[in-house]
Order: sequence, then structure tokens, then C-alpha cells
Amino acid sequence: MKFESHHLAYCTNIHPAESWAETFHVLKTDVLAVRDRVASGKKFAIGLRLSAQAALELLENDQLDQFESWLAQENCYVFTINGFPYGAFHGTRVKENVYKPDWTHMSRLVYTEQLFTIISRLCPAESGGSVSTLPGSFKEFGADENLIFANLYSCALTIETLAKETGKDLHLGLEPEPLGHFENTEETLAFFERFFAWCGSRETRSQPNQKSHRHQLRHLPLRARVRRLPPIPQGRSPRLDFASQKSISPTLSPSTRKTLKLSKRYGPSTNRPTFTKSFSTPTLSPASRTSQSLEKSTTATEGRIHFHVPLYSEPTFPTGFHP
Repeated sequence: MKFESHHLAYCTNIHPAESWAETFHVLKTDVLAVRDRVASGKKFAIGLRLSAQAALELLENDQLDQFESWLAQENCYVFTINGFPYGAFHGTRVKENVYKPDWTHMSRLVYTEQLFTIISRLCPAESGGSVSTLPGSFKEFGADENLIFANLYSCALTIETLAKETGKDLHLGLEPEPLGHFENTEETLAFFERFFAWCGSRETRSQPNQKSHRHQLRHLPLRARVRRLPPIPQGRSPRLDFASQKSISPTLSPSTRKTLKLSKRYGPSTNRPTFTKSFSTPTLSPASRTSQSLEKSTTATEGRIHFHVPLYSEPTFPTGFHP
């Protein structure tokens, strides 16, 4: 849906679907049910989550043509694709695996370029199109940053070609995440400074007499969260997620800590197999932080937890917050 000059989409990443057939089923059932309740008779925006399998299948035969026709028939449109999770995102252990393959791998580049082939076809010229992705890698992987730079640069060239062919504004949104290769303003600035330096060095070596491709890096803005806005390149509007970060004291009473560990809801341990809880302490350096669980973090004087809550909820103590 469009509100003045901004677009608001219903994102399908909350629905389990790995193949294109499963994804299309979700669109025809759950997504249209939401549309009918909140935007009946209005043009409805969809934030599409496509796994690598679904993206490949959508590009086969005339599947993309059929999907484009279906969108027009149902008065829906797609202006953004979630390209962060490459593979299974539901019903299995995810945690740090959501970063695999990271941007050091060619498979991540190929997958992302396929998503841009799709979004360049589907997005309206008015809104342009975006694909979100991970912040390069996961800290604990110890990724080779030069490989990240090389693949991001190649992706920027592909996006530039598609943008020229379609006349649409296309961009890749790198999403700072807790324990990501870059996760806050300071790390994000440093990452892009190194990236720009790498690009300049590469162009000097390979094309000393040609025009710089630096302008193509405008296709690599950031995808920011409301709770933690990193710097946004000039002229770009960030995609926004609603999340929160709550600081807690490990010296709380046992009953409060029990509530904090969510033991009543999720069992005796917070070490759930699906998602990383993103618990950190401000005194730890980024290099020494790990994806530790709450029960292992008893010596810190303060802990910070990244969590998501539904917009309609009213969280109570100790996880309550005021936006």
C-alpha cells in the first residue's frame, strides 16, 4: 500500500515456503486473505521472500510471466524482495546458518543477481525495487573481506545494467545485524570506507584510463532498523523494520530472571534451536562477542537483547518498552 510517497508491504518471510509452488500457494491464500482484510479494493504491496530454490524455479519457463499476470489480476505489486535467507528459514535450525552462504561465496552472488532479474521485472517504475541481504557475513565466520568486496562490486555492476535496461531505480540493501560482519554505525562506516578504498584500488589497477565505476556503488545503500539507524547514503530512504533492544541487569531477582529467560513459555532453556537470540554485553569488544545464550551470561553487569514483537502487542515487564 502507498502512504503519500512511501510504500508499506506485507512480507511473506513469516510463512514457511521454500519452493516456488509453496511460495505461490502462500500468496494465493494467506497473503490475499490479509489484503482483503486491510486493503480491500486498494493496490496491495507484497514484500516477497524467495529462497534460492524458489528464485531459480520462478525464472524457469514462463513462471515469471504468469506471476506478473497474477499480480496485475489481483491488484498487487512487489517492490522489495527479502534475499537474506538463502535456504530453509522455518522448521529447522537457522541461527548462524542464515548467513550461509555469505558474500564470500559465488552462490550468494548468483542468487542475489537472480533476485534482481525478478524484481527488475516486477517492481513499478514509480517505486523502484530493492533486495535485502546480509551484512557481508557473520563475525564468527572470520570471512575474507576482499572476497566480500569483489562479489558486492560484481553485483553492483549487474544492478547497474538492469537499471539501465528497465529505467528503474534498483538497489541492494545491506542489513546490519547483531553479530553481522558490520552491525552498528561505527562498523558500517568503517566497512564502506574500506570497500570504497578497495574499489578505487581495483579500478586504478584494471582500468587506469577509463571512467570510474564508483557511481555504480549508489546501488548499495543500507537497510536500517528503527532501533538502530546506521548512516544512509545521500538520496536514499531506508527500509524500516520495527524491532527493539532491551537492556537488562543480570542481578535481577530469580523470579524476574526466570521470566526474562522466557522459561514459562519456551521451556527451561533459552537455547532454542531455530534463532540466535543476539544477546550481548556492552563491555565486550566485537571480536570477543559470540552468539551466547542468556544462561551463559551471568557475569556481566548489563546485557542487551535484540528481539522482535508484533506491532499490535503491549509487552509487559521486564520486556516492555516505549518506542
